[in-house]
Amino acid sequence: MESPRDVYTQSLKENQARVARGRIVDRRLGWTKVAVFAIAAIAAVALLHTPRKLGYVAIPGAVFIVLAVVHENLLRRLREQERVSQFYERGLARLDGQWAGTGEGGDRFLDPAHPYARDLDLFGKGSLFELLCTAQTRTGEETLARWLLAAAAPAEVRDRHAAVLELKENVRLRERLFVAGQHVRAGVHPEEIAAWGEGAATLEQRWLPWVLIPLAMVWVGTVLWWLGTDGWYPLVGMTLVNIWLGGRFKERAEESAEAAEKAAGDLRVLAEVLAILEEQSFSSERLGGLRASLDAGEVAPSKALRKLRRLVEFLESRHNMMVRFIAPGIFYTPLCAMAAERWKRRFGPAIRGWLATVGEFEALAALAGYAWEHPDDVLPEFEEEAPLFEAENLRHPLLAESIAVGNDLKLGRELRLLLVSGPNMAGKSTLLRGIGINAVLAQAGAAVRARRLRMSPLTVGASICVLDSLQGGVSRFYAEIRRLKVLSDLASSFDSNQSLAGGAGHGPLLFLLDELLSGTNSHDRLEGTRFVVGALLRKGAVGLVTTHDLALTAIPEALDGLGRNCHFEDSIEDRKLKFDYRLKPGVVRTSNALKLMQAVGLEVED
Repeated sequence: MESPRDVYTQSLKENQARVARGRIVDRRLGWTKVAVFAIAAIAAVALLHTPRKLGYVAIPGAVFIVLAVVHENLLRRLREQERVSQFYERGLARLDGQWAGTGEGGDRFLDPAHPYARDLDLFGKGSLFELLCTAQTRTGEETLARWLLAAAAPAEVRDRHAAVLELKENVRLRERLFVAGQHVRAGVHPEEIAAWGEGAATLEQRWLPWVLIPLAMVWVGTVLWWLGTDGWYPLVGMTLVNIWLGGRFKERAEESAEAAEKAAGDLRVLAEVLAILEEQSFSSERLGGLRASLDAGEVAPSKALRKLRRLVEFLESRHNMMVRFIAPGIFYTPLCAMAAERWKRRFGPAIRGWLATVGEFEALAALAGYAWEHPDDVLPEFEEEAPLFEAENLRHPLLAESIAVGNDLKLGRELRLLLVSGPNMAGKSTLLRGIGINAVLAQAGAAVRARRLRMSPLTVGASICVLDSLQGGVSRFYAEIRRLKVLSDLASSFDSNQSLAGGAGHGPLLFLLDELLSGTNSHDRLEGTRFVVGALLRKGAVGLVTTHDLALTAIPEALDGLGRNCHFEDSIEDRKLKFDYRLKPGVVRTSNALKLMQAVGLEVED
């Protein structure tokens, strides 16, 4: 079986060859058009003195038009092929660990108050969202972000797993979805178009077209009468009548036209994604349901959206000078606006459902692409026994596979707390983030970076990247205790008597606390940590706490087996610090602070 790298490399090579051949034809067509145009110009000059033969100039003119059409179609195909190359180049960049900053970071989804989004690098440059997201519409991005920000119930996750497995090998389908976004990058604004589709009509008089269309036809007839007979009185009279009548509802017509333009201005990408989905047939229940939802109406959604797009193009043409000249006489803007409103009455209520279908399909395709590019990752197993987080060879998903080091760990009813000590840069914070991100991936329906992961539904909460605020007058310590209050409330909201299988409520808290209460003195830190951890454990939570303060290592010893100490350590090789990033039992007995100070050139006595 070919590896993802082999598939991407071979497909990129083949597509680049197609682009190179197309560029050769592009240049030849360009020069041919220049030659034909020159022939037409020379012929026109030569035949100026023989007007009867000027018609022969139409021959090279017609050839030029045909060449222009063929050339434009070629350029369109070349743009699509270049987009295909970008798809495979980005895939290879992800495999090589060179993807950070090249995709959509999703910064707009970052809420500093969220219990783990900032701490686990969910959004921003080099984030989990950037690694996963291949969506071409805003609704796809929003769906994926929502899945990462809130855990799904196990039944929902299993449905997503089945869809991911079905889409996983379909690289060509993901390629087509990517190419569909070449016209507008995430151009569809879901809420605007959905609200427009559900809104009331501005021009509600359905009898109005029956009046305006005959009057417009009469006006055209007076134009023809004037051209044929020089009789201009009927034309002037009908023009004044139509201008007066059109002025009666000009403001409402413009309002309706502008609303349609604003809501539906970037629909091409949405229509193309829907068209791709309409062509598919699926076996999994989730994908089959998405596909079936598009068959509810008499007209395919992609076809309906293309029709709306054409109507919007007509509306946009009202700004053209030639159209403006005749628009009052034929009621151009009102008739086009009413056509858009007729579309809205027929299809508008379905828009929100179409957007939801596209968003979910793109989110599933993104998770499938991630699973395809990481064949060693596995789908998690969910258990009803809570709390449970048992992992084998768990690694951080945002680290390149060549450097990521795996660790085993198990948290559950018998072992509820791991207190991790160790020197600077040894991997404590990375371990916390790796656990948290994998828990988020698992409960979003994605594959996880581990040999195996068994877990119950868990509510992730972290205090790893807590920041102070100068403008808000908030110290780091105060920001941290506010975050601890949020985590305490999350732990309190878990009902141990609820059923986890059906997804009612949410699971116990999985807390990830890095250098807890480092902004206070050692005594208060020990007592505060003992209090916080004890309160969380009494509420059914499980988790990890990292520390440099070895006084805190006494906490697990007082938990009657519910807590355990473990550590990372370093070593010196060739007078340089080395780390193996392996989690080991017990309390760390080494420190590297002075060694690191010496390494950067500070004069520190041994």
